[in-house]
Amino acid sequence: MEYIKTAIEGVYVIEPKVFEDARGYFFEAWKQGEFVANIGKVDFVQDNESKSSFGVLRGLHYQRGEFSQAKLVRVISGRVLDVAVDLRRNSPTFGQHVMVELSGENKRQFFIPRGFAHGFLVLSDEAIFTYKVDNAYAPQAEASILWNDEQLSIDWPLGEDQLLLSEKDKKAKPFSEAEYF
Repeated sequence: MEYIKTAIEGVYVIEPKVFEDARGYFFEAWKQGEFVANIGKVDFVQDNESKSSFGVLRGLHYQRGEFSQAKLVRVISGRVLDVAVDLRRNSPTFGQHVMVELSGENKRQFFIPRGFAHGFLVLSDEAIFTYKVDNAYAPQAEASILWNDEQLSIDWPLGEDQLLLSEKDKKAKPFSEAEYF
Protein backbone atom coordinates (compact mmCIF):
# COMPACT_ATOMS: atom_id res chain seq x y z
CA MET A 1 0.00 0.00 0.00
CA GLU A 2 1.05 3.56 -0.60
CA TYR A 3 0.41 6.04 2.23
CA ILE A 4 -0.02 9.53 0.78
CA LYS A 5 0.13 12.55 3.08
CA THR A 6 -2.48 15.22 2.42
CA ALA A 7 -2.28 18.98 2.93
CA ILE A 8 -3.45 18.47 6.53
CA GLU A 9 -1.10 16.82 9.01
CA GLY A 10 -2.24 13.35 10.07
CA VAL A 11 -4.75 12.82 7.24
CA TYR A 12 -3.76 10.20 4.65
CA VAL A 13 -5.04 8.72 1.42
CA ILE A 14 -4.10 5.06 1.20
CA GLU A 15 -3.72 3.46 -2.24
CA PRO A 16 -3.76 -0.34 -2.16
CA LYS A 17 -1.85 -2.62 -4.50
CA VAL A 18 -4.61 -4.36 -6.42
CA PHE A 19 -3.97 -7.67 -8.14
CA GLU A 20 -6.46 -8.26 -10.96
CA ASP A 21 -6.93 -10.99 -13.51
CA ALA A 22 -9.76 -12.69 -15.38
CA ARG A 23 -11.11 -14.11 -12.10
CA GLY A 24 -11.48 -10.73 -10.35
CA TYR A 25 -9.21 -8.92 -7.93
CA PHE A 26 -7.46 -9.17 -4.56
CA PHE A 27 -5.97 -6.53 -2.30
CA GLU A 28 -5.04 -6.10 1.34
CA ALA A 29 -7.45 -3.56 2.82
CA TRP A 30 -5.63 -3.18 6.14
CA LYS A 31 -2.39 -4.51 7.54
CA GLN A 32 -1.60 -3.53 11.12
CA GLY A 33 2.21 -3.57 10.93
CA GLU A 34 2.29 -1.52 7.75
CA PHE A 35 -0.31 0.91 9.10
CA VAL A 36 1.68 1.46 12.31
CA ALA A 37 4.92 1.98 10.37
CA ASN A 38 3.35 4.64 8.13
CA ILE A 39 0.71 6.36 10.26
CA GLY A 40 1.17 5.21 13.85
CA LYS A 41 -0.56 3.01 16.37
CA VAL A 42 -4.35 3.16 16.21
CA ASP A 43 -6.42 0.58 18.04
CA PHE A 44 -9.55 0.09 15.96
CA VAL A 45 -12.44 -1.26 18.03
CA GLN A 46 -15.45 -1.20 15.71
CA ASP A 47 -16.30 -1.63 12.01
CA ASN A 48 -19.31 0.20 10.57
CA GLU A 49 -21.05 -0.04 7.21
CA SER A 50 -23.72 2.09 5.57
CA LYS A 51 -25.60 1.97 2.28
CA SER A 52 -26.82 5.24 0.77
CA SER A 53 -28.37 6.40 -2.48
CA PHE A 54 -27.42 9.19 -4.86
CA GLY A 55 -27.36 12.63 -3.25
CA VAL A 56 -27.21 11.43 0.34
CA LEU A 57 -24.91 13.72 2.31
CA ARG A 58 -23.93 12.42 5.73
CA GLY A 59 -22.09 14.86 7.92
CA LEU A 60 -20.24 16.73 9.03
CA HIS A 61 -20.14 14.47 12.11
CA TYR A 62 -17.78 14.06 15.03
CA GLN A 63 -17.77 12.92 18.64
CA ARG A 64 -16.69 15.36 21.34
CA GLY A 65 -13.94 15.06 23.93
CA GLU A 66 -12.81 11.66 25.13
CA PHE A 67 -15.23 10.04 22.70
CA SER A 68 -13.46 11.45 19.62
CA GLN A 69 -12.81 8.90 16.88
CA ALA A 70 -10.08 8.22 14.35
CA LYS A 71 -11.55 6.66 11.20
CA LEU A 72 -10.26 4.56 8.34
CA VAL A 73 -12.92 4.80 5.61
CA ARG A 74 -13.45 3.22 2.20
CA VAL A 75 -16.15 2.51 -0.35
CA ILE A 76 -16.91 -1.09 -1.29
CA SER A 77 -19.20 -0.20 -4.20
CA GLY A 78 -20.26 3.08 -5.73
CA ARG A 79 -18.63 6.50 -5.46
CA VAL A 80 -18.50 9.15 -2.74
CA LEU A 81 -16.81 12.46 -2.12
CA ASP A 82 -15.34 12.22 1.37
CA VAL A 83 -14.43 15.25 3.49
CA ALA A 84 -12.44 15.73 6.72
CA VAL A 85 -12.51 19.12 8.51
CA ASP A 86 -9.73 19.99 10.98
CA LEU A 87 -11.22 20.91 14.38
CA ARG A 88 -7.89 21.00 16.23
CA ARG A 89 -7.77 24.62 17.40
CA ASN A 90 -3.95 24.63 17.74
CA SER A 91 -3.42 23.22 14.26
CA PRO A 92 -2.07 25.47 11.49
CA THR A 93 -4.84 24.00 9.29
CA PHE A 94 -7.67 24.58 11.80
CA GLY A 95 -10.96 24.99 9.91
CA GLN A 96 -9.52 23.68 6.66
CA HIS A 97 -10.63 20.50 4.94
CA VAL A 98 -9.36 17.70 2.74
CA MET A 99 -11.63 16.18 0.10
CA VAL A 100 -11.03 12.89 -1.73
CA GLU A 101 -13.09 10.70 -4.04
CA LEU A 102 -13.43 7.13 -2.81
CA SER A 103 -14.96 4.40 -4.93
CA GLY A 104 -15.30 0.68 -5.31
CA GLU A 105 -13.26 1.12 -8.46
CA ASN A 106 -10.26 3.08 -7.09
CA LYS A 107 -10.30 1.18 -3.76
CA ARG A 108 -8.68 4.14 -1.98
CA GLN A 109 -8.95 4.52 1.74
CA PHE A 110 -8.94 7.71 3.77
CA PHE A 111 -7.49 7.93 7.27
CA ILE A 112 -8.88 10.68 9.46
CA PRO A 113 -7.32 11.09 12.93
CA ARG A 114 -9.13 12.23 16.07
CA GLY A 115 -10.01 15.91 16.13
CA PHE A 116 -11.83 16.08 12.79
CA ALA A 117 -15.40 16.36 11.57
CA HIS A 118 -16.22 13.93 8.77
CA GLY A 119 -18.80 13.71 6.03
CA PHE A 120 -19.45 12.22 2.61
CA LEU A 121 -21.67 12.76 -0.41
CA VAL A 122 -22.84 9.86 -2.60
CA LEU A 123 -22.15 10.49 -6.30
CA SER A 124 -23.30 7.12 -7.71
CA ASP A 125 -26.77 5.53 -7.77
CA GLU A 126 -25.87 3.99 -4.43
CA ALA A 127 -22.76 3.41 -2.35
CA ILE A 128 -21.70 0.97 0.32
CA PHE A 129 -19.39 2.76 2.73
CA THR A 130 -17.37 1.04 5.46
CA TYR A 131 -15.13 2.37 8.18
CA LYS A 132 -13.09 1.36 11.18
CA VAL A 133 -13.14 3.53 14.30
CA ASP A 134 -10.88 3.59 17.34
CA ASN A 135 -13.61 4.51 19.82
CA ALA A 136 -17.14 3.16 20.17
CA TYR A 137 -20.14 5.24 19.16
CA ALA A 138 -21.28 7.45 22.06
CA PRO A 139 -24.65 9.13 21.31
CA GLN A 140 -24.23 11.57 24.21
CA ALA A 141 -21.03 12.92 22.58
CA GLU A 142 -22.16 13.16 18.96
CA ALA A 143 -22.10 16.53 17.24
CA SER A 144 -22.57 17.90 13.72
CA ILE A 145 -21.47 20.95 11.76
CA LEU A 146 -23.57 22.34 8.92
CA TRP A 147 -22.54 20.74 5.65
CA ASN A 148 -22.77 24.11 3.83
CA ASP A 149 -21.20 26.39 6.44
CA GLU A 150 -19.84 29.41 4.57
CA GLN A 151 -16.74 29.62 6.76
CA LEU A 152 -15.66 26.13 5.65
CA SER A 153 -16.18 26.78 1.91
CA ILE A 154 -16.60 23.12 0.98
CA ASP A 155 -17.30 22.88 -2.74
CA TRP A 156 -19.89 20.10 -2.88
CA PRO A 157 -20.52 19.17 -6.54
CA LEU A 158 -24.32 18.81 -6.21
CA GLY A 159 -26.87 21.54 -5.66
CA GLU A 160 -28.87 21.69 -2.44
CA ASP A 161 -32.00 20.59 -4.35
CA GLN A 162 -30.24 17.28 -5.20
CA LEU A 163 -29.22 16.46 -1.62
CA LEU A 164 -30.83 14.05 0.81
CA LEU A 165 -30.08 15.11 4.39
CA SER A 166 -31.18 13.71 7.74
CA GLU A 167 -33.11 16.00 10.07
CA LYS A 168 -30.08 15.95 12.38
CA ASP A 169 -27.80 17.19 9.60
CA LYS A 170 -30.27 19.90 8.56
CA LYS A 171 -30.17 21.23 12.15
CA ALA A 172 -26.40 20.98 12.66
CA LYS A 173 -24.48 23.86 14.22
CA PRO A 174 -22.42 26.36 12.25
CA PHE A 175 -18.64 25.95 12.44
CA SER A 176 -18.40 29.01 14.70
CA GLU A 177 -20.44 27.16 17.37
CA ALA A 178 -18.70 23.79 17.07
CA GLU A 179 -16.78 22.27 19.95
CA TYR A 180 -13.12 22.18 18.96
CA PHE A 181 -10.30 19.96 20.15
